[in-house]
Amino acid sequence: MRRLPALVVPLFAVALAACSSGAAPGWTYAPAASAAPVASGAASGAPSAGASPAAEPTPAAGTPQPTGSAPAGSVGPSAAAPSGGAGGSPTAGLTVTAPVGAAVTGWDPATLETAADAGFTLTFDNQDNQAPHNLVLQDAGSAPVAVQGDTAFFTGPGQRVYQVPALAAGAYTYICQVHPTTMVGTLTVQ
Repeated sequence: MRRLPALVVPLFAVALAACSSGAAPGWTYAPAASAAPVASGAASGAPSAGASPAAEPTPAAGTPQPTGSAPAGSVGPSAAAPSGGAGGSPTAGLTVTAPVGAAVTGWDPATLETAADAGFTLTFDNQDNQAPHNLVLQDAGSAPVAVQGDTAFFTGPGQRVYQVPALAAGAYTYICQVHPTTMVGTLTVQ
């Protein structure tokens, strides 16, 4: 019975050495860097009680802010007041919602409009706790538009805020890559 502790100590030493080695981890995925910490959303301006599970960019002034603590049925405004940005900075805020059951019913709204040649903020409000969704903006040739923000799939409730660069006039499509036939909408830029 005394031999068992004598074997455990060397095995523990080997495990500890392996865990503390300076070797790089074996994965190849590197998450995108966060643009800024998430605002607490507290009415008093006091910091929130805990950190949010995923860092998201801070939205422009006048746009709905994700707090992670909003009731599941709450919805922000569909368009926010212009922030007066210049030089490609966001000038308007738009919101697209994936309601519960969106895999069947689609986006709310299914159409949006914004001004050409002006960047804007797009908020994806995922209220669906039944299936994962994401929002990807595509040009007329179905190529993804490069936006700042996390476009990975996630199950709601939760929000993602994207900074969209100035777009030329035309029709753009926003889709959920998990449900591309039912969750498809049109963004008209004019």
